[in-house]
Amino acid sequence: MTDDAPAPDLRASDADRERVAEVLREALAEGRLDMEEFQERLDATYQARTYGELAPITRDLPGSGTAVAPAVSLTKDPATYGGWADRIVGGDESGLSTWAVAVMGGFERKGRWTAPRRFNCFAFWGGGTIDLRDANFADREIVINAVAIMGGIDVTVPPGVEVVVRGVGIMGGFDHREEGVPAEPGAPRVIITGLAFWGGVGVQRKLPRAERQRLREERRLEKQALKEERRREHLQRAERQRQDRLDSAERHRRELEQSRRLHDPLNPHGTREERERRPEDR
Repeated sequence: MTDDAPAPDLRASDADRERVAEVLREALAEGRLDMEEFQERLDATYQARTYGELAPITRDLPGSGTAVAPAVSLTKDPATYGGWADRIVGGDESGLSTWAVAVMGGFERKGRWTAPRRFNCFAFWGGGTIDLRDANFADREIVINAVAIMGGIDVTVPPGVEVVVRGVGIMGGFDHREEGVPAEPGAPRVIITGLAFWGGVGVQRKLPRAERQRLREERRLEKQALKEERRREHLQRAERQRQDRLDSAERHRRELEQSRRLHDPLNPHGTREERERRPEDR
């Protein structure tokens, strides 16, 4: 391996796979590979993941590129939850976590928990995380009262939730970027209030983990379908190019054969068919 060659365990890109597929297509058209070998190597190319797995595919061909090995999907099916009506549970709040404190430390509320109608939190020389993406809600409107003194508190909400920020910042601030986003029908409202002194309260909107997994799986399937379409296109183009070369070779052979017959010194009058042709047909 030269200094310019990629490391064998380096991940290959779609462009790398396309370059290898082009080398295979040219090899098929030139007769270096038969159709069965071409299909086997092309399948391996589109399944490949690293440069080290790409290299053997075109190693015995001119203009060799890189090839890849079959991928193993480790993606789990994402968990699914109901709509907003299922996540607004109401009822008694006894037993719910309604406050959190971080003094030179931190706190977290995330995952499948129930956010109460009012949640009070305090951070001093520390930080806290309140993640509502997978949470249930005690009511259609909840209040998060956040006090951050020389510390920070981060609030994460899922898409579709309305956010209202009413906190006061003194040499600190509250994040207002997620305000004004229209709520989905039936979605709860989250009001964030409190005080930030030499600290900050951040608000961000992110997809739930299950939704991110679903979108990643959709993109993976779309990418796989695109690779399969490209593979079919390479097969079709290679077959057309191979047939064109065969047709061209056959025409060239016929022209040479006719030329030899016309200029054969042992047969000055040409073949019998040529002698019998009428002058106007010549």
